[in-house]
Amino acid sequence: MDSELQEFRIDIDPAAVADLRRRLVATRWPEPLPGRPWDRGVPVAYLKELAGHWADRFDVRAAMDEINAHPQFLATIDGQRIHFLHVRSSRPDATPLLLLHGWPGSVAEFLDVIGPLTDPAGHGAPDAPAFHLVVPSLPGFGFSGPVTEPGWTSARTAAALAVLMERLGYRRYGVQGGDMGAGIAPEIARADADHVIGIHVNAATMGFIPWGDISDEERAGLTDVEQERVDRLGHYMAEMAGYMQLQSTRPETLGFGLTDSPAGQLAWIVEKFREWTDERHELPEDAVGRDRLLLDVSVYWFTGTAASSANAYYEDAHAWSAPSRSEIPVGVAAFGQDVAIRRWSEGTNNIVHWTDVPTGGHFAAMETPGLLVADVRTFFAGL
Repeated sequence: MDSELQEFRIDIDPAAVADLRRRLVATRWPEPLPGRPWDRGVPVAYLKELAGHWADRFDVRAAMDEINAHPQFLATIDGQRIHFLHVRSSRPDATPLLLLHGWPGSVAEFLDVIGPLTDPAGHGAPDAPAFHLVVPSLPGFGFSGPVTEPGWTSARTAAALAVLMERLGYRRYGVQGGDMGAGIAPEIARADADHVIGIHVNAATMGFIPWGDISDEERAGLTDVEQERVDRLGHYMAEMAGYMQLQSTRPETLGFGLTDSPAGQLAWIVEKFREWTDERHELPEDAVGRDRLLLDVSVYWFTGTAASSANAYYEDAHAWSAPSRSEIPVGVAAFGQDVAIRRWSEGTNNIVHWTDVPTGGHFAAMETPGLLVADVRTFFAGL
């Protein structure tokens, strides 16, 4: 192990837990708005009940210990603290694999896939490939803590994570990422092409979707699945992208409310668990277990990284340029609520594997972990 790496364990101060509960109890609740539940945001009655569960029935220490069950470390790269899980397989033929979360995700996203990926035999798949997993908290997120200077774009994060894999001694490795992680993964492939064997993405957007208007002629040539995704993307931009506009333009202003009010932080994240998971679910916890959802929110709350994680949107929005093409093999799993479309993905990506999954959504590692694991195994076995 690199001498510059420090062992790490999550230890939440009991005083911080007591403060969370006090703030939740003292929440000043708004009056419910008229109209159908969820049309104008998170219903007041629902959030009151969920906040009550967070305050009175959610065991913070036990939840964090689910993460503590795995080896964790801190590294300093390019002046930035980076927290990561490092879970090695017992299999000598295991492939090193970076797992990258997005927003509003964290390392907690991957708790249900770590076992099957590192120990397939112990999870009913003895012939499946095995992986050594490196699971970082992205700079500005969670236990990596706030960034200390401007410029932490997806490209800079990618370069830092390539350095991390080199420090760990991994000369050839794969990358898997969802949401923001699906944008960082191709950047790692471009930055470290000599060492990346392939990338697998889900919940992919930039570089995997049409940019700008689609002509009637183009639309007429789309498959039914592609037309459905174009419609979903249009609805998202019209009705569901307000969070992105705020985080891309005024992350610091947004941070005051989310850092001071746990109810505000909870609402800001739980809305996405409702909107981005399988639309057949009525409530967020129908897709992702309530305590697992609250663990993810708790990571943001106890680390105070609402503003610095939102800042990642600002950095990319103010530094964006069209990506160059990469020939590193790319696999895509497009789940039920995803918007990636193959014909637009192939412009800058060497797509060698594509799976359309009719169920699930944005938080695949939490919502449909078995389906994600299966597709990751299939893709990397093919390489």
